[in-house]
Amino acid sequence: MPELPEVETIAQGLRPLLTHRTITGIPHLAPHLNPQGPNSLIEKLIGQQIQGVSRRGKLLFLDLSPTERIAFHLRMTGRLGMSPAGEPPGAHVHLLINLDNQSALYFQDQRKFGTFRHYTEQELNAWPFYSRMGPEPLSVGEEEFLGRVEGRRGRIKALLLNQEVVAGIGNIYADESLFRAAIHPATPASALSRPRITSLYHALQNVLREAITAGGSSIRDYRTAAGLVGTFQNAFQVYGRKDQPCLRCAESLRTTKVAGRTTCYCPTCQPEPVSG
Repeated sequence: MPELPEVETIAQGLRPLLTHRTITGIPHLAPHLNPQGPNSLIEKLIGQQIQGVSRRGKLLFLDLSPTERIAFHLRMTGRLGMSPAGEPPGAHVHLLINLDNQSALYFQDQRKFGTFRHYTEQELNAWPFYSRMGPEPLSVGEEEFLGRVEGRRGRIKALLLNQEVVAGIGNIYADESLFRAAIHPATPASALSRPRITSLYHALQNVLREAITAGGSSIRDYRTAAGLVGTFQNAFQVYGRKDQPCLRCAESLRTTKVAGRTTCYCPTCQPEPVSG
């Protein structure tokens, strides 16, 4: 699933292509994206000017006005890109939005888990997934991050995956950040000292910034808005490297389950927490 760096990369790629463009038509809208029927939604959107492209957590927004937004959640296989208007939709394309410069935004999603919704600001703020979202990990201050983690119940990786603690972190960047901070993923957050949480804070910020610079991580389906693969997967130190040697100490990497997610770690660099 695309995480913060992937969605941010897509937003950065789409921003100069969509900002100040006017929606002129929606020639293709799959029923599963709008179960209430397409007509009312299409009528709302045609003629609207896109004021900007933004991101919150793993959500990507087309900002139509101060009070109206289109939200995309890419989920597992969702992709956004541009094509010439009038081209027939390609395989697994479930949405086409024509623009006033003869281009079109498409939403492609092989597994159909992704979502596309129009929200007023009031509706968006009433959506629990959005309204309960924690701060952005790249803008949250060190003290606020400490306050959100220190003394909390639960294992530290589970907290990082909890979108109400910080927004946008998934399996890849949780594993990579915990490795850099030398913290075992199953460590209770309450067992972490302030210096270790601070180390995690900086590791998380560094990993995310590096991943954005690399255009995200392309493992299977993810592509940038220009259709390019990201390259941060070439810098993975633990994620997806089970039984391979640790790049720091050469110990074989292991996996465990944390919060139901396969979790890769180094047993030497990230020793298991001592119980009691």
